[in-house]
Amino acid sequence: KLKKGREYNSMNQAEGTDRFVLRMSVADDGFSFSSSIETALISAETEIQSLKETIMSVESLRPNCDKLDYALAASSGVLCGIIDIFLVGKPGESPAGDVTDKWFVNRTTDFAKLCGWEGKGNDSLSSAIGFLEKKFKIPYDQRGAGDAGSIVFDLNPSNHHFKSLGHNPTLLGLFFSILDQFTNQSHFVSGGELISLQNADGKFELRGSNVPEKLFCGFVNWFGHLISDISGSSSSKGRGMGIPSPFWAWTNDIIAIKRKLNIPVSQFDNTINELALSIYKEGYDIRFQATQVIPVFINEIIVRLVYAIRRLVKYFVTTGKEERSASAMWIACEPFSNPTVKRMLTIAHGTFCMMDLGDATIRAFITGGGTFNATEFFLRLNIVGVGRFTISLYGEAKRVVVIRKAESEAQFARREITIVENYLNGLSLLSELYDDKDLVDFIGDFKNSDMYVQAFQKSVRLAELRKVPDNNILRTKSNIDLYFGGNRQ
Repeated sequence: KLKKGREYNSMNQAEGTDRFVLRMSVADDGFSFSSSIETALISAETEIQSLKETIMSVESLRPNCDKLDYALAASSGVLCGIIDIFLVGKPGESPAGDVTDKWFVNRTTDFAKLCGWEGKGNDSLSSAIGFLEKKFKIPYDQRGAGDAGSIVFDLNPSNHHFKSLGHNPTLLGLFFSILDQFTNQSHFVSGGELISLQNADGKFELRGSNVPEKLFCGFVNWFGHLISDISGSSSSKGRGMGIPSPFWAWTNDIIAIKRKLNIPVSQFDNTINELALSIYKEGYDIRFQATQVIPVFINEIIVRLVYAIRRLVKYFVTTGKEERSASAMWIACEPFSNPTVKRMLTIAHGTFCMMDLGDATIRAFITGGGTFNATEFFLRLNIVGVGRFTISLYGEAKRVVVIRKAESEAQFARREITIVENYLNGLSLLSELYDDKDLVDFIGDFKNSDMYVQAFQKSVRLAELRKVPDNNILRTKSNIDLYFGGNRQ
């Protein structure tokens, strides 16, 4: 007998066949049935969808560039290479560098005004620099003009910003600046040696009543004095010697660290340091390195714009008006995080570096009269472009590693899809064999209809589908009445 509000499981088994579960639920509003085959079908379809998503996630890691993408990226690299060759060039012969120098002059005077300077006139830059030098006074500003440094290690106004560690815009430069301000010293790197001058400035006193205040004042003095020297010193004639570029200043840092740790400085370290000093004397400072950023930045912008515009046009062409949305459009043309635009950037920056390296190499041999002139080569080599291309190459190598790792998962997922699809096909066949949706409503016929004959026929057919042995099938109403009346055979 059936009780309302409960579920009953029955097992139908025939000889040599598998066992399947038929679940019957009885409620006030009627009966409901569910088959484990249906559940398995749903589960298998869900598993296939999950495996397909795994494969798609792997495919999304691969760049999807066509020939036009590659051509446009290479064209951008060529264009920016031309800009670098003819407009950036080298210090002293750079139309773009003149613009950059002017920009730094304006920023220096703006900073001086922010700090209280009120000067005007034709010598406004010199006046602003002098004001900042006095306001952000430091003990390590020896220039080699009549002091001990010029005699001991050839310090002079053209190299003191490079040799003085406190004038280097690096973390180690900041460390030595604060150290010198606390101890009233000056530290220089010259000839592969770390040189310190004791009691460098008898009039210097670091402001602050405790260590945190002195540290803060030391940082402010370091930063403010760098700004005062970024366009040359107050006594400079013409362009002046600015502060060294962060990249080449690291050659000083390496020597300083090795000397502090009592590690021998190699000939290579000293040679690179002398090369950095020689190109600095030619005008390769932080201002010129900022100039080299211009073509690299233009290259970056062009490639990302080209990618976004092409995908935007494609989105509007292939998507109907009723299906368009801002979020979908952004996903289609977003030019930042997808591997396709990153591959295009690798091509663009690689092309740019090829042109830049070719130009620098040719001019190095021409200037050297047939021999390679290293100074000329590095004056023209766009370090910013090389650095950006290196980042792109690193990204490409990293993606290759990730794709190889993910590809094994994708191959496993493809094999598993085949297995699950075969399993799904088998379930579909079983579902057709046990399709009793129209037959199980014989219960409703028992409840709501007097068409007993049709009901018996449905119950018999259902039993046959369930592989019930023939001698156990109740085929007539009298047999059913005897069965439920307790006279079971």
